[in-house]
Amino acid sequence: MKYSRRMDGLPPYLFAEIERKVSEKKKQGVDVISLGIGDPDMPTPAHIVEEMQRQVADPANHQYPNNKGLDEFRQAVASFYRKRFGVDLDPETEVFPLLGAKEGIAHICFNFLDEGAVCLSADPGYPVYTSGPILAGGTPVPLPLEPELGFQPDLEAIDPEALKRARMLFVNYPNNPTGAVIEDDFFRRLAEFGHRHDIAIIHDNAYSEITFDGYVAPSFMQTPEAKETGIEFYSLSKTYNMTGWRVGAAVGNSSIIAALWCLKTNMDSGMFQALQRAAAAALNGSQQCVRDMCDLYRRRRDLVVETLGAIGINVTAPKGTIYIWVPVPEGYTSASFADMVLEKCAVVVPPGSGYGPSGEGFVRISLTAPDERIKEALGRIKENL
Repeated sequence: MKYSRRMDGLPPYLFAEIERKVSEKKKQGVDVISLGIGDPDMPTPAHIVEEMQRQVADPANHQYPNNKGLDEFRQAVASFYRKRFGVDLDPETEVFPLLGAKEGIAHICFNFLDEGAVCLSADPGYPVYTSGPILAGGTPVPLPLEPELGFQPDLEAIDPEALKRARMLFVNYPNNPTGAVIEDDFFRRLAEFGHRHDIAIIHDNAYSEITFDGYVAPSFMQTPEAKETGIEFYSLSKTYNMTGWRVGAAVGNSSIIAALWCLKTNMDSGMFQALQRAAAAALNGSQQCVRDMCDLYRRRRDLVVETLGAIGINVTAPKGTIYIWVPVPEGYTSASFADMVLEKCAVVVPPGSGYGPSGEGFVRISLTAPDERIKEALGRIKENL
């Protein structure tokens, strides 16, 4: 069989490769501890599950959904943004349901990229910022996140030729994988940059609710000109431990939202209405479950930071996300350290190079494992260092 040229340029998905290695170890009877994929180990809060059970039992939800999304869901997203960020969204034109943010990240590339067009993709960053443009026939160009700039890109250092062909730009704060947060005027500068160069800014807002130490994450949509220049993807996955439910929303520029809606009417049939209604209940209901999760992740974050520091690996405690961005010890590359930890310690940590060239020299530790398993994993690493 002959496959499309797009497949030739598509790298193996980082986490699929990790899952393969873990599966091989488990078949050998090895007790593997995964600190790799950021999949919460705690269940979805009971009140959300109970609402989903009620909605699934309602025959009114059993037919094809409206691809544009239920008014109830879109209004819940708009209400959440108003209460949480002080942002006014028109539920009719500026909110659109997604089958998880990952799907939106991949599909939005088809709206902007023709052959030869460039997507500026955060580096290190979520792998779909690169694979999405490749699948759409465009060219991903790394946008290095500079440690000395707080893991923000230097927008003035972008190659002029790439800038001429750029149609879109992916960023994500609080940031996966580095844990970096925005505490300055970067979003304002980013919006002005997009407006000046006619580049769509796509902000992946997956971790805004997972923050620590009094830090409150902003939305890109709070920024003047943001609605003129881009959109934001909001995900319920990490906020409510709903990774398997696949529910999120695109918000912002009405023209971009309309184009994404047009694209997706040709690619899927919308989101299960029962899920939309359960998601609306999550957004409209008590947020105590979110505060509880932040407390849990803060405790695990402190455990990892303190333990690594005790063995000579100093890391900065992040103010957001569920990840620790860890410099590898001297004498290792990202890949060689990750391989050593897997082979000698039976612990999975993704190499930073899997998130882009600028991720070299780091590995990412996820906080989505029970405390005792995290302690066990760190103990194994300590023994082998």
